Amino acid sequence: MELRILTSNSTLTVLDVLIPAYEKTTGNQVSVSGDSAKAMVARIRAGEPGDAIVLGTGAVKELAEAGIVLPASRRAFARAIVGVGVRSGFPHPDIRSVEAFRASLLAAKSIAHTVHGASGMYIPTLLEKLGIAEQMKSKTVTRPGGYIGKVVVAGEADIALQQIPELMAVPGLEVVGPVPDAVQKTFETSAGIFAASKNAAAAQAMLDFFAAPAHATLFSSKGLEQAEKP
Repeated sequence: MELRILTSNSTLTVLDVLIPAYEKTTGNQVSVSGDSAKAMVARIRAGEPGDAIVLGTGAVKELAEAGIVLPASRRAFARAIVGVGVRSGFPHPDIRSVEAFRASLLAAKSIAHTVHGASGMYIPTLLEKLGIAEQMKSKTVTRPGGYIGKVVVAGEADIALQQIPELMAVPGLEVVGPVPDAVQKTFETSAGIFAASKNAAAAQAMLDFFAAPAHATLFSSKGLEQAEKP
């Protein structure tokens, strides 16, 4: 049996480890496709098929209300927060307080974030909260989606702002740490089963496997916090 998961980029790294373990345990095969949060929702609404979904909790709720995801199958999957990344070997900006973080962004030659990723959509709000949205416009580099740390590693920007698991996924990028609590945002992902899946029972068992408490350390190693079991 082959199962298909559609997800956003923030959970790809943990799924890349969980899936082989599940395959070894069950003999089932799993394919996974990731994209920016906004793009993946659009793909699903356009009719892209799958068996299981792992996306932002709000998106999964909306897809369930639209009849695309089985409402009873919805369950919390993981949580992540926004972090700061720089090219390996480069000085780390001071982000220990809101004031220091604000000053570090203003001092940077350029920053980078995505446009359609969950955290990328939050960054303009973050800059507004810091009171520097106008000052940062001329030195902000954006990409539609993907791992924005690649832009920093390539030397196209000084600082990457994205969910920590996505920063950790980029070779040559160092995670400085999370943004200060006062301007932080937590992103929760949920899992669910497609209403049109012909393998709903197997997909449910797969999600149960992913949610096992034994995997909490794995989630942590990828910059995520495993959600409590429902």
